[in-house]
Amino acid sequence: MVGHSLTFIFTILLWWFSTGIILMLCTLPSRTFGWSLAGGSLMATAAFYGLHEGARGTSAMMTYLSFLSAVGVWGWLEMGFLMGYVTGPRTAPCPVDATGWKRFTLAVHTLLYRQLAIIVATLLVVALTHGQINQVGLFTFLILLVMRVSAELNIFLGVPYLPDALLPARLAYLKSYFRTRRLNFLFPISIIGASLVAISLARHALGAEGAEAAGFALMFALLSLAILEHFFMVIPLQESALWRWANSAGAAATTGKIIQKPQP
Repeated sequence: MVGHSLTFIFTILLWWFSTGIILMLCTLPSRTFGWSLAGGSLMATAAFYGLHEGARGTSAMMTYLSFLSAVGVWGWLEMGFLMGYVTGPRTAPCPVDATGWKRFTLAVHTLLYRQLAIIVATLLVVALTHGQINQVGLFTFLILLVMRVSAELNIFLGVPYLPDALLPARLAYLKSYFRTRRLNFLFPISIIGASLVAISLARHALGAEGAEAAGFALMFALLSLAILEHFFMVIPLQESALWRWANSAGAAATTGKIIQKPQP
């Protein structure tokens, strides 16, 4: 049980710190983006290799390598999106009269290149791990993929509290495709489905031993955090407060001075 607790803490810290680093890099001057993305691409190359190597072993080290590699690939995709390199052919706000299928089609065009990049990355992850004994990397990546798609669809359909505070100004036009409403039909389906998978992962983690238990515990922790991010859409809590340090650090680097927090 202690081991599972440490695994959960490790996953929380990884989620919090890696997200903050990406957000901080995305708040730096745009002239730094090329260097940042180049460094991220080197990291992604190493992560793809790590996925391949980790899938071939069953030790705890290979399990953690697979998990970290999957997170690394996803982080690279997020960096390319938030920096504005991989978005879509449409960069204009949603017309006020667009509804239904037209609104959905326009929204797809704003993220088309991003979705294609995710599809290519997913196919590569599948190819690198196919037929191997350790599938932690693949399933970790699929958890990130499915929960991200779920979040985007819920935001499009409408949620009480939009998680748009972390969206950079360069992507502000995307907010016009979001919708604020009491709730949508997909949200409870997303929560129930993800929770059932999380319960299954927890049961497997408690029933397994060694590296196998660590793999299930890592995936359970990651999925639990993704479920938590979904709940930020329906409760009045500011998710951006978790990474205020990243935004402050990026702003300070941009202006060349320390940014003082406003007094309450």
